[in-house]
Amino acid sequence: MLNIHPTAIVSPEAKLADGVTVGPFAMIEANVEIGENTYIGPQVCVYDGSRVGSNVKIYQSASIGHIPQDLKFGKEETFCYVGDNTTIHEFVTLHRGTKETCKTEIGKNVLLMAYTHVAHDSYIGDNCILANGVQIAGHVRIDEFAIIGGMTPVHQFCFVGRHSMTGGGFRVVQNVPPYVMAAGEPLKYGGLNVIGLRRRGFKTEQIEKLKKIYTYIYTSNLNLSQAKEKIMAELSNDPITDEILEFLSRGNRGIMGK
Repeated sequence: MLNIHPTAIVSPEAKLADGVTVGPFAMIEANVEIGENTYIGPQVCVYDGSRVGSNVKIYQSASIGHIPQDLKFGKEETFCYVGDNTTIHEFVTLHRGTKETCKTEIGKNVLLMAYTHVAHDSYIGDNCILANGVQIAGHVRIDEFAIIGGMTPVHQFCFVGRHSMTGGGFRVVQNVPPYVMAAGEPLKYGGLNVIGLRRRGFKTEQIEKLKKIYTYIYTSNLNLSQAKEKIMAELSNDPITDEILEFLSRGNRGIMGK
């Protein structure tokens, strides 16, 4: 059963699953799909190309799937995906993709606090938290369980590794490796996100291995190429090591503080 407020404007072509609630003065366009038991709050706009999962909560005045702020956008059909059990607070803006990737993707169990912006062709992994006012530029990738503090801008084409934690009010202009804490201006390595890792079940030996890896990268006298060689020589054939080495090879922004 749907619960649509009489002042809401919902296209008859939109596909709303059972249990969807649509609040006062909300607007839902035609090429939209919304999963079961999702809540669309007052004055929320859900634009063409939006694909919203089940049990999602979208609070007042958020904008989902609007056209990208990219002058190259030619009105091609692109999408904005929002995963199940995600919470989107007031005045969040999510833009759909361009022809580069055709999609912007928000994972499952994500928390986007008020005034967050996620631009075109970006990816936010499952279980991420973006605090108030975080501004994600185009073509950014933020991997699972990452946390970004309030009022932090993330430069286009940057990568943020999983289980990392970036402090509020700093600028992310280079890649933030997985498992670390990042703070300072310019952004610097601040140790491992040990509390977060322990909460998520990482074992002591895994944490010690991560400490050794990042000692080679950040607190030795080695340059990055030398650090990678040292890591491969001493700590190879391990999933965590492989993940970090793969991350270090991503993109052309370089890693923070190196």
